[in-house]
Amino acid sequence: MSRRDGARSRVYDFDTVHERRETGSTKWSRYPADVLPLWIADMDFAVAPEILSALRLRLEHPVLGYAVAKAELRETIVEDLVERFDWRIAPDDIVFLPGVEPGFNMALKARLAPGEAVLVQTPMYRPILDAPRHWGLERLDVPLVRGPEGYEPDRDALARALRRSRAFLLCNPHNPTGHVYTRDDLAFIAATCEANDTLIVSDEIHCDLVFDGRRHIPIASLAPEVARRTITLMSASKTYNIPGLKTAFAVIQDPALREAFNGARSGMVDSVNLMGLEATLAAYRDAGAWRVALIDYLQANRDVLARELARLLPDIVYHAPQASFLAWLDCRALDLGPSPQRFFLDEAKLGLYAGEAFGAGYEGFVRLNFGCTRATLLTAVERMAAAVARR
Repeated sequence: MSRRDGARSRVYDFDTVHERRETGSTKWSRYPADVLPLWIADMDFAVAPEILSALRLRLEHPVLGYAVAKAELRETIVEDLVERFDWRIAPDDIVFLPGVEPGFNMALKARLAPGEAVLVQTPMYRPILDAPRHWGLERLDVPLVRGPEGYEPDRDALARALRRSRAFLLCNPHNPTGHVYTRDDLAFIAATCEANDTLIVSDEIHCDLVFDGRRHIPIASLAPEVARRTITLMSASKTYNIPGLKTAFAVIQDPALREAFNGARSGMVDSVNLMGLEATLAAYRDAGAWRVALIDYLQANRDVLARELARLLPDIVYHAPQASFLAWLDCRALDLGPSPQRFFLDEAKLGLYAGEAFGAGYEGFVRLNFGCTRATLLTAVERMAAAVARR
């Protein structure tokens, strides 16, 4: 445990239910009040008290103008990356953004010409799937393969597709499967991209929520030659449950690549949220112990979900994710019709994310967000099982 993780003596509460329907929440506003929403990647836990205290302190100043990142924030991120990932960067390598999604769109705009090809690994969350189309690019889908322990890259298919790809949109840890790429996985990807002169854009937004003692490895940390062709996208938003503050950052160690990336801001990306910058600083500086406690709670939720599905819905195929708070559920054996998402919405009053949103061929899947209280999670599985039993 790094010094930023702090002492574990403080007890954090992840079991209180916070009413969110009247707060303008995207997650809780989509469906009627009788539907339990577990779709979007937004947790239901209270933000770490250390972050809330920092925001209250900033609000004591009455002016909320345009903001730039303070030197302390840059230095804090640099220290955090060294301590937790053994990745050494310079403060000026960091480019602040209003989200990871603008980041991978900026990367494609900066370095690719219309008609060129971009590789993605499916299933993949929708904004990455949509990004190539925004810039007139061809998207090459390479499905992950499912083994006994979960999902993993198909190296032969990757090698073939990378021969004609100008960019690889990597997502590590992977959304929606929760796969954490091994050093060997990443070395293969890096070497193949090097051989084909392929840009690597690595979405690592879930990197702080890794389970079972695993350690996240930023692909750019492998070697200087890998860093030279890599744009790494990170944020405190998922881990610390502050996505509404719209703040993220890119790490780009090659000066020419960073200049091109910044040049793509024009007409698309403005300044970053003032309060998001404050919250990000407090997260990385002060809330490490909260993060450790959260990981413990999420890992237990993950395991409870596995146990309850095996008990109540054994025909659902579920590989426990290695990171994050998202469960990718294969419901095809249940024969729920063309859309399990629609079945569970109508029959169980449960709002899940439809598998077809993650790429072609995933119509029989759903994604479930277990970043909620344990009681809520148990209710969700009970609703699913009851709906299936009533068919």
